Amino acid sequence: MGKKMFVGGLPYEVTESQLSEMFSACGQVVSAKVIKDRDTGLSKGFGFVEMGSDAEAAAAIMKLHNSPVGARRIIVNEARPMEARPSGGFGEKKSFAGRPGGFAPRPGDDKPGGRGDRGDRGGKRGGFDGKRGGFGGKKGGKGRRDESGDSW
Repeated sequence: MGKKMFVGGLPYEVTESQLSEMFSACGQVVSAKVIKDRDTGLSKGFGFVEMGSDAEAAAAIMKLHNSPVGARRIIVNEARPMEARPSGGFGEKKSFAGRPGGFAPRPGDDKPGGRGDRGDRGGKRGGFDGKRGGFGGKKGGKGRRDESGDSW
């Protein structure tokens, strides 16, 4: 398997076929890739070329490094392995107040019946308690009722 080379300083108009043609004078081109912006689809001005053998790659580096292409001079050297990057777009995941993935507790969250623990989800004002009656009202209730027992 041949060597992969980094090609930098490419004019933004260069296509993959032009890049392949440029390096074919030095030997068999296995692959040629111009790196493009994910959002716009425009060239980022660099790419990678893989040659058929190490000798052909060395010849391409000697011949094409610092050569003019359009109004620019290209850089050709052996590609380095891609470094591991963290997944996600915002770097290392952080936590707030020592708790993963949330915000600091509000006052009263840690007390039984507070906002943090609603027990059976029933309570005085409502919430589903898993029994008949819907939203924490009386068992077998027929809709919402006020303090006097009138429904609305």
